[in-house]
Amino acid sequence: MISNSLSFKKNNFNQVDNEVSKKNHLRKKIEIIKESGQREVFCGLTGIVWLHRKIKDAFFLVVGSRTCAHLIQSAAGVMIFAEPRFATAIIDEKDLAGLADANEELDRVVLQLISRRPDIKILFLVGSCPSEVIKLDLSRAAERLSVNYKSKGIRILNYSGSGIETTFTEGEDACLVSLIPELRFSESNEKKLLIVGTLADIVEDQMRRVFNKMGIQNVDFFPPRKSDALPEITSNTHFLLAQPFLNQTSKSLEDFGLKRISSIFPFGVEGCREWYLAAARAFDVPDKVFENSVRSSLERAVKSLESKKQILRGKRIFFFPDSQMEIPLARFLFKELEVELLEVGTPYLNKKILGCEIDFLPKGVNLSEGQNVDNQIERCFESNPDLVICGLGLANPLEAKGISTKWAIELVFSPIHGFEQVGDLAELFVRPLLRAKKLSKLNNTKEEMYV
Repeated sequence: MISNSLSFKKNNFNQVDNEVSKKNHLRKKIEIIKESGQREVFCGLTGIVWLHRKIKDAFFLVVGSRTCAHLIQSAAGVMIFAEPRFATAIIDEKDLAGLADANEELDRVVLQLISRRPDIKILFLVGSCPSEVIKLDLSRAAERLSVNYKSKGIRILNYSGSGIETTFTEGEDACLVSLIPELRFSESNEKKLLIVGTLADIVEDQMRRVFNKMGIQNVDFFPPRKSDALPEITSNTHFLLAQPFLNQTSKSLEDFGLKRISSIFPFGVEGCREWYLAAARAFDVPDKVFENSVRSSLERAVKSLESKKQILRGKRIFFFPDSQMEIPLARFLFKELEVELLEVGTPYLNKKILGCEIDFLPKGVNLSEGQNVDNQIERCFESNPDLVICGLGLANPLEAKGISTKWAIELVFSPIHGFEQVGDLAELFVRPLLRAKKLSKLNNTKEEMYV
């Protein structure tokens, strides 16, 4: 049986979005603080770090500066003698000054790359701030190069990871949008389920097993592990988002004719249960079959939270905007670990996708969209949080002020989806609190030694 503390209010998460929005409005209204100004967020190039690990025959060629190369190399932590599946075609002074033909240079770099790495099956040309500045049309370059290398079985696509156009997780969103035209379409009316968003392979396998237990056999994941395994879609394909930041991907799939299943996201026990339940209802899975399919995983997940809850209960937490995962994670912390949410900031807020999540935030919480970093730092200091979730650029200054922090980027890089990862997700928030406690004891001991 599921304990009352882990049961959601009864909601039909598969109703159309306008019905969900109406229901949310009737329950309570949370005011959203709209902010604009200086931001402290990584650009969309960072998404290459997890995308290149997921699509194992893809290569990501950033057309950018040495700064772009250093960013990705540092974020990925790849050793200099490794063979990563990403690189940077450096735009130097000659390119910026118009003294060299950037397209000819790009063609030369692509030729060298494919000669050296014949295992590449799909090549992404990734735009950056410098390529935007010199107005290099990478979409036309991709079309031209695709024709040149079609005989080798290599597809060449492009998307923008530029900080001018994208922030942090929007890089994945842009990448998946570029892949949608490559999806195979079948005339069959077979009902299929498409899980959308990059997931660790082990998480994908766990999810597939749960869906199979429910009797949902036709399940595909997007993006796939190999580019030649792009899912085949039908007119009766339903998709379920696994990541909350895929705004344009979701819109493009709906424009493509796919049906979106509305749900909260699979973070925490309740999040996972309702996410699977949304799929079960869309595929007419009997309630008893559904409960039997998730029971053992759910019970293990509940048990994994017991010790974490003792540490996190009552802690005051402040989210700076960074990854667009803030609202689902805040819901998890509030509902299942009983933390006090001071502010939940997110770079962008898509109410159509996150409406179900917002409904479970506490009334009166500060919910902000966009960023004015000075204003948010002031509110952070005034609220005196126990833990701040923020980007790398803010973490060290806040730690210097005696405030414990958790890097938001770690929450993106770590496998945190699904029942089996619930305890690991909670642990990510516990660690900085335990570290602060140990440091405090150590400092007190040192002071006593010198008295």
